[in-house]
Amino acid sequence: MTMTAAKETLGFQAEVKQLLHLMVHSLYGNKEIFLRELISNASDACDRLRFEHLAHDVPIDGDPAFQIRVSYDPTARTITISDTGIGLSRQEVIDHIGTIAKSGTREFFQRLTADVATDARLIGQFGVGFYSAFIVADRVMLVTRRAGSTMDEGVRWESTGEGAYTVETVHKEARGTDVTLHLRPEEDDLLSGQRLREIVRKYSDHIAFPILMKKEQWDSAKKAQVITDADEQVNEASALWARPKSEITREQYEELYKHVGHDFEPPLAWTHAKAEGRQEFTQLFYIPRHAPFDLWDPDRRHKVKLYVRRVFIMDSAEQLLPVYLRFVRGIIDSSDLPLNVSREILQQSSDVAQIRAASVKRILALLEDLADHQHERYATFCAEFGRVLKEGIVEDPANRARIAKLLRFASTANDSAEQTVSLADYIGRMKAGQEAIYYLTAESFAVAKNSPHLEVFRKHGMEVLLLTDRVDEWVVAHLTE
Repeated sequence: MTMTAAKETLGFQAEVKQLLHLMVHSLYGNKEIFLRELISNASDACDRLRFEHLAHDVPIDGDPAFQIRVSYDPTARTITISDTGIGLSRQEVIDHIGTIAKSGTREFFQRLTADVATDARLIGQFGVGFYSAFIVADRVMLVTRRAGSTMDEGVRWESTGEGAYTVETVHKEARGTDVTLHLRPEEDDLLSGQRLREIVRKYSDHIAFPILMKKEQWDSAKKAQVITDADEQVNEASALWARPKSEITREQYEELYKHVGHDFEPPLAWTHAKAEGRQEFTQLFYIPRHAPFDLWDPDRRHKVKLYVRRVFIMDSAEQLLPVYLRFVRGIIDSSDLPLNVSREILQQSSDVAQIRAASVKRILALLEDLADHQHERYATFCAEFGRVLKEGIVEDPANRARIAKLLRFASTANDSAEQTVSLADYIGRMKAGQEAIYYLTAESFAVAKNSPHLEVFRKHGMEVLLLTDRVDEWVVAHLTE
């Protein structure tokens, strides 16, 4: 037996141990999400192999069908989620499951509060994925084989989630991944075909690959439901964004957001449109309810997924939106881009420039609608993302006038640190003969409010904008009209 085939026992990275402990305690009240997260991973694995096959001729060995299967064994007390996706190599298993190799990790742990509701939201934003299995399982086994590898290059990973895991090379016939959960003693309610189907339809109906379960039927002799050998598709398995808006429910939009946005909460707002003309593309954009913990991380990538003719291409296509809209989640599906499109091609493509311009207009129109007609929601947006939107004044000269109307500031008019005053509000309250917008910059609202420079303006009843964001001085330097 070679060293690579030998069974190794390895320790989790410290952050993984901390996350596992937090997750089990913070997310137990929403334990159903384990199935959503594992099905989402399975869908991503199928997406990636389909793309690699179409764009780079990576072979699809064995069964050509892409599918996800959910099964359970009441006697063994296990639930298994299987996929025919791209699979993992031994090193990938160690890299992706034993460690957290993502930017913003330190900031994430610094922001945890010990408040269950707040921490659950932060954990959801961070992305629990595979680790969510431990919410309901006291032992998890993953068996996987990467597409294109031999049957003797399968990998088995196993852990109780308490600090260490084992990994060994095994024989695996089919490509893809099987995740088997050995349920905790109190989780018997999950060992039910009806219960599992309800969870799949509730959280994963939008998944674009078939999710299969074995049919069940009543056995009068046993006086119980028995599992048959026949397969049944549980989900709709069609790209939700490609359907007409009239056929999509609010709940379906919200569940798709949780999948693409890796969030536990419904979004603040969304917009869905199909562009037709010189080129065709569909846009579905979401505004989250809360700012992610890594919003200010310079390495943070955009979270808009690019599809070409419903085939997943890449997760974070930063060329499709400017940096100041990095809070937006969603999907762009182009009918015209090539399947083998690369990041370099995206940078040089005139088609991409057109999609980007149309996407910016669509998102700004959504924000304008919130500002004009849904004041409370827009106030929430400004509190979470107002500072980021201000960057657009500098970054996007073509849309500067539209962005300026969307900005909100604190002011002497309402004596509050909340940024609720628009430039139009200020102009509407200007004194007769006043020809300029007066503002004061300071490091905090308290310092600004108590500045002696304000006395002369208060004396004459003149409003002053109080600018305390670091980006504000940059903004006013570019707002010259």
